[in-house]
Formats: sequence, structure tokens, C-alpha cells
Amino acid sequence: MFANVLADLKDFPLAFIPLFIAMDPLALLPFVVGVLEPLAGRRRRAVIRTAMFTGTAIGVLFLALGRAVFQVLGIDIADFLIAGGIVLFVLSLRDLLSASQQEPSPPNELLGVVPIGTPLLVGPATISMLILLSGLHPLWLVLAAFLANIAVAWAILLVAHGFQRFLGVGGLRAFAKVASLLLAAIAVQLVRRGVEQVLGG
Repeated sequence: MFANVLADLKDFPLAFIPLFIAMDPLALLPFVVGVLEPLAGRRRRAVIRTAMFTGTAIGVLFLALGRAVFQVLGIDIADFLIAGGIVLFVLSLRDLLSASQQEPSPPNELLGVVPIGTPLLVGPATISMLILLSGLHPLWLVLAAFLANIAVAWAILLVAHGFQRFLGVGGLRAFAKVASLLLAAIAVQLVRRGVEQVLGG
């Protein structure tokens, strides 16, 4: 059993990297920095903590129910690979072609729930990726990769102002575009794998 766990751990990057690209916490930095700027340090950290807890709860919920939904609806993993890949491609294409940034809302603690926790951190792209990965890898591995991404996102948002000073707003937006391009490539790969499974079946 231990040998099987070690073997599965080799696939950890295959779950971690697509989730990191789908969550794209660096792309949130321009929004988070602008919105949370008026808040004091303690309130700012409280909003970020709320966002992390919200995103974690939503991600774990969909991860737990993903396979059950497959069984109830009679959906094969190939079906969801194709559908999820198309959805991810549309989302990434929208981000690539978008020329404007989302307008920030007035700062308050509820921003940790909406829109930072969801849909910005754990939204359609992340949820789709979680369900897709749960059909490709052991559930515990996907959960570990998701929690690791939450930890990374938490650390990034806590030092958001430092990232902005280092990269600048233009640099952060450029990184977000590159991440969207990578997400589009992953989406195409998912569709291809789904078609291969259908044709192979």
C-alpha cells in the first residue's frame, strides 16, 4: 500500500500545476491590492483568511460530490473531459481577450466570501478542474494538490503589496495573460484526451 502511495505521489505535479493555473492567484493580485488598500493590516488579513476558508469549503464540496454526480447522471469521464475542456477554453479565451480589469467593490469583510473566495479564487475553472482531476487521479492526491494550492494562494495574497511593488501592475497583468494561455492549452489537451477515450471505447 505504501508503495502505491509513493507511486501516486509521482503524479502530484500533474494535479498541482493544472489547479495552480486554473486558480491563478497571481492574477488576483491587482484586484486584491486595489480593493483591500483602504483596510488596516489586521482587517486585510481577516478578509484574506475568509477568502481562503470560503474557497477551500467550495472546492472540497465539489470534489467530494464530483464522482457521485457522474454516477447519478450517467456521465463518463470522457464526456466531462470534453465538456470541461470546452468550458476551460472559453474561460481562458475570455481572459486572454479581456482588455479591462474587474472594477473593485467597496472594501468590507464580505469581500472574502464574494468575489475573492468565489468566483475569483475557486470559480468555474477551478471547480471544473477539480472534478476532471478526480476522474484521472486518486481522490486523496487531488485533495492534497488542492490544499497545497490554497496554501500557496494564501501566502501570495498575504504578500500582495510586495508582489505589486516587485512586478508592477503591468507585470501582474502580463503574468495573468500567460497563465490564461497555459490554461487554454490544458483545455485543448483535456478535449483531446476525451475524444481519444471516446474513439478508443
